[in-house]
Amino acid sequence: MRPVKTPVIVVAGFLGSGKTTLLNHLLATARGTRVGVVVNDFGSIGIDAMSVAGQVGSTLSLSNGCLCCAVDVSGLDELLGKLVGQVDVIVIEASGLAEPQAMVRLVLGSEHPGVGYGGLVLLVDAAEPPADLARHLRVADLVVVNKVDRVPDASGLLAEVDRLKPGVPVVAATHGRVDPALLFDPRPRQRYGQLSFDDLAEDDEPHAHQAYESVSFTSAQPLNPTRLMAFLDDRPAGLYRIKGFAHFDVPGHRQKFTLHTVGAYLRFKRSAWAADEPRLTQLVLIGVGLDAEAVTKALEHCVEPDPASVDPQSMLEVLRYL
Repeated sequence: MRPVKTPVIVVAGFLGSGKTTLLNHLLATARGTRVGVVVNDFGSIGIDAMSVAGQVGSTLSLSNGCLCCAVDVSGLDELLGKLVGQVDVIVIEASGLAEPQAMVRLVLGSEHPGVGYGGLVLLVDAAEPPADLARHLRVADLVVVNKVDRVPDASGLLAEVDRLKPGVPVVAATHGRVDPALLFDPRPRQRYGQLSFDDLAEDDEPHAHQAYESVSFTSAQPLNPTRLMAFLDDRPAGLYRIKGFAHFDVPGHRQKFTLHTVGAYLRFKRSAWAADEPRLTQLVLIGVGLDAEAVTKALEHCVEPDPASVDPQSMLEVLRYL
């Protein structure tokens, strides 16, 4: 049985765009989720006034069960392997000398079976957007236009992001406040007895998360692989993540196919159904500004009433993403 992969999220952006503020927000609101923060190059995490700037090779435990590490690029892959099993999600701050593209390549190239790519989040300063925005948008899976409180109107910048990379999900934020559930699956908090300090903790600022949509799709009828791949190749605007299981029931390919997408990244994993597991397609789609009705209708179009008649060769489109 393959191990569950720990998602690795890369947070990138120019100096001053709010990367560390975003990381601090994720740590403060993680609650029961154990977050491993990897500070690449230089950075500072403000939890308990603890600075990790320049301390390459150090790993510091945080009071909320999270970890904070400082590492240079050459040691990143080894560190990811050490964090697997200790945390639920790993967030890398790609700063300073590290190019976002290089960090993404390192994550995707990791040979550790417990590491999975969780996407690249690009922070853009609404008051001082970079001149070469298009270059950085090429590898972005989610764009956070931060510090929108510092400009009279951010709609022009949001439109420019959409023009440069159509369909990429964009979140407008202040002080790096992005709902963690948009980036990873928070662990449900379990309560035993009295409330903890974690339960009582409040942010200094009121919550200002931009609402994201979550669309669930379930089908007892198998899917047509060609039509599903067409949907995945031309995903609705604003769609950020898809996770779940696809059931094709095509001759020779009746296994369970676990589907995971983040932005343009797409991966299937094939496995056997458990003896008592229902053969269903169950997908959850997460994004910003999604048209839930249109997404559901598009997935309903992928349903195949006669899977036995489907040419097994059409599964090649799915298999190349295993």
